[in-house]
Amino acid sequence: MGSSSSSYAPKTIYLDVDGKIQKVVFSRHCSPCDIKELLCSSSNIPRNTAIMMVDPEGALVSIDPTMPTNSPNSLYKVVPLSTGNLGDKEDMFQNVLSQVADQFSRAFRINELKTEVTNRLAMLEKRVELEGLKVVEIERCKNELKKLRDEMTSRGGGRVNCPCKYNFSDDGKKVTPRRDVPNYPKYTLSQETIEALKKPTFDVWHWEHNEMLSCLEYMYHDLGLVKEFNMNPITLKRWLLAIQENYRINPFHNFRHCFCVSQMMYGMIHLCNLQEKLTLTDMGILMTAAVCHDLDHPGYNNTYQINARTELAVRYNDISPLENHHCAVAFQILSLPECNIFANVDPEAFKQIRQAIITLILATDMARHGEILDSFKHKVDNFDFTNEEHVTCLKMVLIKCCDISNEVRPTDVAEPWVDCLLEEYFMQSDREKSEGLPVAPFMDRDKVTKPTAQIGFIKFVLIPMFETVMKLFPQIEEIMVQPLRDSRDHYEELKQIDDAMTEGSSFVFKLRADFKKPD
Repeated sequence: MGSSSSSYAPKTIYLDVDGKIQKVVFSRHCSPCDIKELLCSSSNIPRNTAIMMVDPEGALVSIDPTMPTNSPNSLYKVVPLSTGNLGDKEDMFQNVLSQVADQFSRAFRINELKTEVTNRLAMLEKRVELEGLKVVEIERCKNELKKLRDEMTSRGGGRVNCPCKYNFSDDGKKVTPRRDVPNYPKYTLSQETIEALKKPTFDVWHWEHNEMLSCLEYMYHDLGLVKEFNMNPITLKRWLLAIQENYRINPFHNFRHCFCVSQMMYGMIHLCNLQEKLTLTDMGILMTAAVCHDLDHPGYNNTYQINARTELAVRYNDISPLENHHCAVAFQILSLPECNIFANVDPEAFKQIRQAIITLILATDMARHGEILDSFKHKVDNFDFTNEEHVTCLKMVLIKCCDISNEVRPTDVAEPWVDCLLEEYFMQSDREKSEGLPVAPFMDRDKVTKPTAQIGFIKFVLIPMFETVMKLFPQIEEIMVQPLRDSRDHYEELKQIDDAMTEGSSFVFKLRADFKKPD
């Protein structure tokens, strides 16, 4: 895989947040929208707030991956924009809401107001569809509409039926998509992209969310799953939108990771010629489990859930709480008629599909890694594709491979994921320290480095698992196993350099100490 280029190293900036220095690290592959959300979070500003960033002299700083770095002695400051600086679309929504609230406060004419709100909401939805507003803008609009709805309920003494397409639940949890499906942007994939999608070398960083959704939609059509399960194509679009909406904006466990794992699964299906060895139902189970495997991941792993005695840990009795939650959210989405891609499947067949998807998602719990790999090792030398137990074990190993396959990709694609994962680890370990919980050394920002984080994982987890799969599919050696060996060598070289620098620094420090000793 070769050595990494400095152009792919993460970027660091320093912010002044209430008089304190806040360090912010992000990948150069982040979009401006992702960077703005990260800056809002770091500055304790609500998400989706319009912001600008200024340097110590008050000059505006561009918020994008190419922004100039600064130092702790020259802090940037994130400043929320006033309502007057928002776009025309936001003004339109604010004006409508203000007029409705004003009329309500003057007249208390509930029935007339309900009719007017219904008409205005219908008009706004049509404008949203026609103008293709971004998800962030729709989220802002949804929050304002919910506030108005709550205000009307509290003043009017009863619920007002809202005809809009958004589904507001009491706890704020939403599994339906926020965008209307028929106007879902359609991207025509080039032949070059179609061929690249089938390979583990695919660069997952160059795609916006709508483009990733189109790629996932293409995979389902290309594998024949839409035809096999008699899926309504609009339902498939709506299901994918709901999936995207239910991945949180974490440094690592986000929708891009979902796409990364799903694309690797699609690539392995082609690379290993699984269409000739497994059934179309198996293909659908593999792809759907990959798409759903980290739904609503909170960014804190099972160890934290159990040690902190969170609601998830209590609900699932400390047994794979996150993986059980991912399954629950997946089938909560599928329980919605408008999102049920398996609606036309025989009930008995769906029961088996559901159980198989649950089995695969639960297999992604790394606490079960040794158990699952050992089981596969006992079967691989005499593997029987007609044996249901053998095939189930293979599918469990395949989703595990795809889930942790970043180092299979080229260095410039793989290395930013390490930065993202470490950032999520550090967020957890900082929280564990503040709550007095145990901290794993490999997640402690004071103890771990990128080389030390990767070497052991590649040597003792990734390579043994992929080499075992290679016994069944020898064709993966050049494309998947060799890159892992190259990655291991790359990080071992980096560790040697780090060790040499550390040893040199210690030697210089000792010399200075000896020099200062009196004769």
